[in-house]
Amino acid sequence: MTDRVYPSAKTTAATNGTATTNPTFPATKAQLYGANRPAYRPQPLHRRTRRRCFCTFCFWLILIILILLLIIGGAGVAFYLLYRPHHPTFSVTSLKLSYLNLTSSSTLSSKFDLTVAATNPNKKNIAFSYLPTSITILSGDVDVGDGTIPTFHHGKKNTTLLKSSISSSGHELDADAAKKLKASMKSKNGLPLKVKLDTKVKATMGKLKTPRVGIRVSCDGIRVTLPTGKKPATASTSNAKCNVDVRFKIWKWTVG
Repeated sequence: MTDRVYPSAKTTAATNGTATTNPTFPATKAQLYGANRPAYRPQPLHRRTRRRCFCTFCFWLILIILILLLIIGGAGVAFYLLYRPHHPTFSVTSLKLSYLNLTSSSTLSSKFDLTVAATNPNKKNIAFSYLPTSITILSGDVDVGDGTIPTFHHGKKNTTLLKSSISSSGHELDADAAKKLKASMKSKNGLPLKVKLDTKVKATMGKLKTPRVGIRVSCDGIRVTLPTGKKPATASTSNAKCNVDVRFKIWKWTVG
């Protein structure tokens, strides 16, 4: 009997033109994790270049801003140490009421004589230049007199007395304002008054000149009794306090 030889599976696969390789067992870590790991894809060069340029631009921009802030801050400190600037101060030294009449038809007539002391406390060569100043005298919220003070120059370490005649003639009040004013005129403690000044001022320090800025001076704590004869009544100004507010106008908004 003739023995038959059966080819192995490896030989049969090779005969059919297909090569099969049996994996080794057990599998290594590289074989376990390498099959599921995504292939590395390098980022395009132009994206990395853009990002690097943007970061560099931000760095230099921030550095320039910090340098400018340091320069401005240093200049401000040097200026303050050199000049020690102070804003001007104001006080009401005298206020006299000649008459204050309110008719049955709520028509107001009045006359005041006002003296305000403006002081420049700066010892260094700092001067102030004022445009015409508008003056308003109020009793509560009611306008009882208006006037103006002409332009004036304010030298260093100087006190200037500003005098003005303030009046109101034929000024008609609404019903609520007339009612409030009548009640204040009958008060035993006297008529409460408030003086308000509005102007623009420019400071001069040697050759340096600042832009004109608006200031408002509000003096409160004044009381006066109505005169009974031809002699004017002198108001009590011992408790009067004046506040100075700087008012910046940005577009249509007023800050201050």
